[in-house]
Amino acid sequence: MSYQVKVPAVGESITSGTISAWHKKEGDSVVVGDLLFTLETDKVSTEITAQEAGVLKTLVGEGAEVKIGEVVAEILPAPVAPKTAAPKPPEEEKEQLSTKEVTSILVEKKSQIVEKQEISDVAKKEKVAPVLVEPSKSIPEGRVTRKRLTPLRRKIAEQLVSAQQSAAILTTFNECDMEPIMSLRREVQERFQAKYGVKLGLMSFFIKAVVAALQAVPEVNVRLEGEELIQNHYYDIGVAVGTEKGLIVPVVRNADQLSLAEIEQQLLAYATKAREGKIALADLQGGVFTISNGGVYGSLLSTPILNPPQSGILGMHTIQERPVVRNEQIVIRPMMYLAHSYDHRVVDGKQAVTFLLKVKEVVENPLRLLVG
Repeated sequence: MSYQVKVPAVGESITSGTISAWHKKEGDSVVVGDLLFTLETDKVSTEITAQEAGVLKTLVGEGAEVKIGEVVAEILPAPVAPKTAAPKPPEEEKEQLSTKEVTSILVEKKSQIVEKQEISDVAKKEKVAPVLVEPSKSIPEGRVTRKRLTPLRRKIAEQLVSAQQSAAILTTFNECDMEPIMSLRREVQERFQAKYGVKLGLMSFFIKAVVAALQAVPEVNVRLEGEELIQNHYYDIGVAVGTEKGLIVPVVRNADQLSLAEIEQQLLAYATKAREGKIALADLQGGVFTISNGGVYGSLLSTPILNPPQSGILGMHTIQERPVVRNEQIVIRPMMYLAHSYDHRVVDGKQAVTFLLKVKEVVENPLRLLVG
């Protein structure tokens, strides 16, 4: 009896997805736990495994869009191998050949030998040149490649356009001196890594700086729902992560209650899950504010787009040594531009600028984070 492989439910709001890859092919034998296919939705990618053993029969191909609950394959019972008689020794086979069959075989072989000899003689007399097979010419690729958008990419596109059309996005800029953080990391990195098993990065400092700024300027920690303004009293911070399949924003929960080490451990766990395509829907839900680090790709300055329904996002950028004035002297310092985009419908300019100044203050005084 065959077993039907159905698309499982992967989230309350998810009704369909795309089979991005079959890891077992038509006719392959599978056992319980084998990875069958990857289901890509507009939020997450999920790996679907076999629940029964047998032979796989696929019903839809890679790239097909399927509904939750749809049957996409069957696992058929493995066929029972028929019992075959042991091969007879060559001596027995020869004994069973009749004299007439033996004579026929010999005549056929002799005819083949004569035929080959005649062909060889003709080739020698006429000096026929060997036939050369011209290798097939490669067909040049087209100038464009057309492919269907993945559900994740479609969702990203919809959200970005929605954010631009529904919010009054404005961006304010500032810059911060990264020397204090960089010096602190050099000083404590070895001991920090030995104690906590992770490196002390930049993102944990910025997450704590954003939390401090949201606490100092709670008017930024809001979202608009219809005609109601919702004030958030918690600090779940989203961190935008670029993957091969698109942008995702896993959320660090209750960041105000976490140490730098705990934040770094969560970020490492998310990075591993993103790399392996195992980010869960719950990892992406919620969040009151987002941080996007375009600096890892070399971006010097940008205006980040809001992550609805949030009202604010912080853009980090590449660290660049620039001349700045310190104590009436021009010195070279590692500087980073910061960009704070906000929804001007609910956040005033004064609040947005004050928020960004608070982020700058915390980043430039990182020892406060270590001593609480």
